[in-house]
Amino acid sequence: MRQQLLDEPDRYRGRRRVPTPPRSRYAAVVTTAFVGAGVVALGASAMPDAKGVNPSVLDELRQASVTSQDLADRSVDAERATRDSTRLAADDAAEPEVWLLPLAEGYEFTTPYGMRGGELHTGVDLVAPEGTPYVSIHDGTVTKAGWFGGYGYTVIVRHADGTEAIYGHSSQLSVKEGQQVKAGDQLGLVGNTGHSYGSHLHLEIHVKGEPRDPVPWLQQRGADIKLQVEAIYSDVTAS
Repeated sequence: MRQQLLDEPDRYRGRRRVPTPPRSRYAAVVTTAFVGAGVVALGASAMPDAKGVNPSVLDELRQASVTSQDLADRSVDAERATRDSTRLAADDAAEPEVWLLPLAEGYEFTTPYGMRGGELHTGVDLVAPEGTPYVSIHDGTVTKAGWFGGYGYTVIVRHADGTEAIYGHSSQLSVKEGQQVKAGDQLGLVGNTGHSYGSHLHLEIHVKGEPRDPVPWLQQRGADIKLQVEAIYSDVTAS
């Protein structure tokens, strides 16, 4: 047999053996695989898992978020309230309450509010030459501009607070019903129409439909009909 093998040396000549991978290369591949798996595992463990987080920590995070939103909302509300307050203050400063006398001067106070001949005189009479302009004592809406029975030609102005001013016995009217007027706007001219005995302006103030004495009413609002009122009231009291 040995001789036969020696005689056939070329039988295996030309065949190449498949190289076997060295142990070092195989070890490197295996090591790399294990290292990669470890990195993935570490990455996965580093990512937060809601199931693994302490519930109290989640509650604190939610509470912090809610608190921050509340603070932001409160800040916006405070800023809006400040703007509204500033705007309202500016409006009040721009449009103060104004009450005036219907006649600034050149008139005589003759008949006060009160009982006369068993009847209530529901206003005051201010004597002035016929044709003298008179004005609105306050801002409001003209609800009557025309003939009004014994008042003659009359203007009635309703104010924003619900009170009404009646201007009677006019010779001529300067406004129309539904018109908006400001304190100081001309309403008409003094006259002698209706149940009147001489040229004068009859002024009444009504609160909830009931007449009030115009003298203290206007005094409380900074408009004094004149100091002659004291003398007239004194004479009435004495009589």
